[in-house]
Parts: sequence; structure tokens; C-alpha cells
Amino acid sequence: GGKILGLIGGSGNIGSEVARLGEALGMTVIITSRSNKHNAVPLDELLAKSDFISLHSPLNTDTKHMIDKVALSKMKQSAYLINTGRGELVNEMDLIEALREGTIAGAGLDVQEQEPPHETSALYTLDNVMLTPHIGWKRLETRQRCVDMVAANIAAFVAGSPMNVVNANS
Repeated sequence: GGKILGLIGGSGNIGSEVARLGEALGMTVIITSRSNKHNAVPLDELLAKSDFISLHSPLNTDTKHMIDKVALSKMKQSAYLINTGRGELVNEMDLIEALREGTIAGAGLDVQEQEPPHETSALYTLDNVMLTPHIGWKRLETRQRCVDMVAANIAAFVAGSPMNVVNANS
């Protein structure tokens, strides 16, 4: 059968697109979510079942280091962790230990706790880690989409129908 893709915080725009891509590749997608989604499962179940785990949570006091030694120990030994969200969602020292010991198979990290990682970071020397320098958003199409969103927000404001309003009541 196909692999299981687990999305932590995967019900937002980015997570939904990753889910769509995973399904197109024949993967079964499961998520953890604060909202009641049809394919949402508890975090421990997602950690135990997933072949690939992708992080899409915001960084806050509840999510900082949510992937730590305990969470990593619940993952399949053959599983891969993918973090393109926020570096501090993962306790990097615990991840390095898990990668060295074979607790999980590998990691793909576009974000790290310290960016760039310190020149002596073990992340550079591990064969089961793929690092990218926080460039997931830097494609021309992504930047153009951001510019288009700003233009649409300004046009909507001028038209009297503001979009993406923060603190509207203050």
C-alpha cells in the first residue's frame, strides 16, 4: 500500500496544499488539527502511524519543541520528519540524538532553531539529514503571490471592504 503522510497543524492553506500533493502521490493523509476535520487524529496516533511527518503549526508556547525526545520515540524507525514551518517546533538536540541513534530514518529541514545552524552543528555531518537554507518561500511565483495579496488587500481597503483584518475591534 501507499505511505502515510502525517501533517501536524495541517488544516491551514499550506497544509491543505501539502495534503493534496500527498494524495496525488497515492499517500494516505492524516492530520492533527485544532478544528474538527474528518481525517484528524490525536498527535500520538499520527506520530505512530506516519511514514512522513510534515510540520505546519504556528510557533507559540504550546508548540515550541513539540517534537522532542518523547515525540520522536513514538515515530516509526523508518519515518522521516519534514520541517518547513518554524525551526523551534523541533528540539534540535533531541532530533540530532534521534538521527544518530536511528530512532527515525531521517529529516528534511528548511528551518532550524538557529538559522543558519552554527558551523559546528551536527546537522551538517549527518548523512540522514537534508538541509535547505530557509528558501521554501523564495520562488518567484511565491513572492509574486505575496505582492498580489498586498495589492488585493489595498484595493479592498480602498473599496471599503478590508480583507485579512487583524484586531478589527481595537
